[in-house]
Amino acid sequence: MGRRASRESAMKLLYQLEIQKTDRDDQINMALEDESLTENDREYIKGIVYGVYEKIPVLDSIIEKKATGWKINRLSKIDLSVLRIGIYEILYRDDIPFSVSVNEAVELAKKYSNEDAGAFVNGLLAKVSKNDIPQETPVSESDSE
Repeated sequence: MGRRASRESAMKLLYQLEIQKTDRDDQINMALEDESLTENDREYIKGIVYGVYEKIPVLDSIIEKKATGWKINRLSKIDLSVLRIGIYEILYRDDIPFSVSVNEAVELAKKYSNEDAGAFVNGLLAKVSKNDIPQETPVSESDSE
């Protein structure tokens, strides 16, 4: 299938999960039953979907900060899914170059959203860097007693 098609499947699955708030694991497992998927495809899709879900508060906070004048609830579910994947890859996937994450997100936005979505996604993702990862607050010894 390839990484591009796997990313597209992950985006579709994240979009579906935004719309249908039923059992996430059941929906993911059903999507991964597709016989055309290789084991690498399944692992990549699961890694992206579960990774995005684990980091939604961080990802959405970054979207809100970088999307000047936009609130999360005003974004289309497609654009939101594309942005979450793009930001997740930029911040947490060292195996994917920044330019690839941005380019792939722009292509998904152009394919599945409106005509302005590619430029919007490109502009927002261009503002994202590893510095946007929130720093863990260290636990001091007095806190742990």
